[in-house]
Amino acid sequence: MNLVDTSGWIEYFFGGPNAAYFTPPIEDIDHLLIPVVCLYEVFKKVNLTGNEAQALQAVAHMKQGRIVDITEDIALSAALISIKQKLPMADSMIFATALAHDAILWTQDDHFKGLQNVNYKKARTRGGTARH
Repeated sequence: MNLVDTSGWIEYFFGGPNAAYFTPPIEDIDHLLIPVVCLYEVFKKVNLTGNEAQALQAVAHMKQGRIVDITEDIALSAALISIKQKLPMADSMIFATALAHDAILWTQDDHFKGLQNVNYKKARTRGGTARH
């Protein structure tokens, strides 16, 4: 199974420099998990940069995969992960969801760099340098 974090979805939807990296797991909808926290973050980001109609289209695209709720087990696991790895809440929920479903987490978020079952690609700007 694959799980693309919010940074990957944003890269994909906005055609960023790493969009092609995230295309294979996103388009393999039979093996795609979407944590509800990613729905929240993508819907919010697209609304801020576009409009609600575009945000709803993005969510509809995401919902082609399997939506995963935050269960009690995932929430408690995320809390422990947050403490141990010093991850922010949303990131720890995303990572805990991936672990709970034995999924590969695809990301360009530095918070996940070096963690187990993570496919990380350094974020780039259109000019080719890393984002800050």
